[in-house]
Amino acid sequence: MFRAASRLPTRALLATSTLGAIVLQETPREKLSIYPSPNPDIILVETPSALETQIGVIRRSICQTYSNGHAYVQGWVSRWIGVEHAVERRVKSIVTPQESLTPGLLYVGVATLTGSILARNRRPITRLILPPVFFAVSAKHFLPKTTHNLSDYLGSIEDAHLPAFAEKHEIAKQHSAMTWDRIKEATQETRGHINRGALNIVEKIQEATGLKLRETLGLGEEVKQHVEEKVAEVQEAVEKVTEEVKTSVNQKVEEVKTSVNQKAEEVKEAAKDVVKNVEQDLTREETEKKGEEN
Repeated sequence: MFRAASRLPTRALLATSTLGAIVLQETPREKLSIYPSPNPDIILVETPSALETQIGVIRRSICQTYSNGHAYVQGWVSRWIGVEHAVERRVKSIVTPQESLTPGLLYVGVATLTGSILARNRRPITRLILPPVFFAVSAKHFLPKTTHNLSDYLGSIEDAHLPAFAEKHEIAKQHSAMTWDRIKEATQETRGHINRGALNIVEKIQEATGLKLRETLGLGEEVKQHVEEKVAEVQEAVEKVTEEVKTSVNQKVEEVKTSVNQKAEEVKEAAKDVVKNVEQDLTREETEKKGEEN
C-alpha cells in the first residue's frame, strides 16, 4: 500500500516534466535583428495649468464681448450713415439748382421778421397768423420751385401718416384756391371798370376842352397794348386748341389704321382658311371618285 502511494507522485512529476519539455520545444524562439532597434518617439503632451485655463477663458470672453460691442457700434454707425444719405438725397430732391438759396433764404427771413415786427403790438391771433403768412408768401415769391417741392414732400408725408387730415387739407386748399381766383377776377374786373371810367372821363374832358389828354397821358397806348395782349392770349389759346385737336385727330387716325390693319389681317386669315377648306373638299371628292371608279 505504501509502495503504490509513493509511486504516484513520481509518475505525476515525470508526466509534467515531459509535457513541459514538449511545450518548450514547440514554442519558437524570437529572432534577434542584426540592426540596432530604433529609438522610440517621445510624445510630449502639453497640459496647461489651472491658472492658464482660467486666463484663456477670461481672454476669450473679453474678445467676444469686444467683438459684440464693435458690431453693435458699427451697426449704429451704418444706420446713421444711411440716415445722412437719405437726408442728403431728400434735400437734393427738394432744393432746385436753378434757385440760389443764399439770397432767397435771407429775403424770406427778413420778410418773416417784418411780419413779426408788424404784429408785435397787435392781437394774439394776428401775432400767430401774420408771421407764417409773410413766410409762406415770401417763400412762394423768392423760392417758388423749392417751396413747391417742399409742399409736395410734406403732402406725401401727410397722405401716408394722416390721410383724414390730408383730405381736409386738400379741401381747404381747393377752397382757398377758388377764393383766390375769385379775388383775382374781382380785382381785374374792378380795374377794368376803373380804367373804362377814367377813359370816359378823359374823353368827356377832351371833348369839352379840345385838349389831347389821351395822347398826353398815354392812355391810348395802354389800351392798344391791352388789346394786343388779349389778342396774343386768344391766339395762344387757339393754337393750343388746334394742337390738341391735331394730336387727338392723329391718335384717332392711328387707331383707325391699326384697326383696319387688324381687320385686313383677320380677313386674310379667314380667306386662307376658306381656301384651305375648299381645297380639302376638292381633294376629298377626287379621292372618293377614284375609289368609286376602282
